[in-house]
Amino acid sequence: MPKKASDRRTVAGLRPPSYVSKATLAAELDISETTVESYVQRGILPKPVRIGGSVRWNWAQVDAALGAQSESPEADPFMQGLNNVT
Repeated sequence: MPKKASDRRTVAGLRPPSYVSKATLAAELDISETTVESYVQRGILPKPVRIGGSVRWNWAQVDAALGAQSESPEADPFMQGLNNVT
């Protein structure tokens, strides 16, 4: 029987879990699970790892990848487009 959202354990404390599921990652980033998949394919997010039978993302790698994106305006397609405006 599938777990209900109310059956899931919550993480208490100041640090996020080391490895997160696609659902948790999507919720944390306020995007859909489909967008998570798209971002992985486009190289915006790191590829997940398989732990036992579960697919998980290393939160430290996700945080680093997003930090690198925000530090590099050239990586943002919108910002690249601004360079083409005369």
